[in-house]
Amino acid sequence: MISYVKGELVSLSEDLAIVENNGIGYNIHIPSAASFGGLEPGMTVKIYTYMNVREDDISLFGFVSEDDLACFKMLITVSGIGPKNALSILSVLSASDLKVAIISGDAKAISSAPGVGKKSAERVILELKDKIDMEGLLTGVTAGESAITGKVGTVDAGGTFTEVVEALVSMGASDSEAYKAARGVEGAENLSVDAFLKAALKIVRF
Repeated sequence: MISYVKGELVSLSEDLAIVENNGIGYNIHIPSAASFGGLEPGMTVKIYTYMNVREDDISLFGFVSEDDLACFKMLITVSGIGPKNALSILSVLSASDLKVAIISGDAKAISSAPGVGKKSAERVILELKDKIDMEGLLTGVTAGESAITGKVGTVDAGGTFTEVVEALVSMGASDSEAYKAARGVEGAENLSVDAFLKAALKIVRF
């Protein structure tokens, strides 16, 4: 099994990345070009992969983070959700947004993915809800190597973040929308709770 491919990004289209490693070009199916934002041909990248083996096909599916890959693997355990549907879901929802949608029972957000109907979305929620740690999602601090080799990104999701999410929910936002809005505030780690909340209110959709 190929855990990841590290090499030069040769090309990037809407749903396919080609990465060259030791003279071999790997076709890697990706959620969407948007999820690879900031990456351009010629860059050295590290793409986390899942190899799907069928009788008539061997395909690689790739992601910029291990969290995205973990969500993909989790999705394909759901009955009726194959690699293509899982990729479609991760094209419209980030790993974090997907977890929040599952926890909050937001079937509408999941079914916004092309090819994924309401029943399939409800099945994703039903089968995966107990596998998501919402407390860890809201209060933990996550850090990981980005797809661009050598760059490490961190997201502070500590107490202030949790306070803002809870405040937005108390005002009528869904868990999913509150989390998205809080995540969308730039420089949140340098803001007071009040300033953070005001900035998030400009983003949230009630």
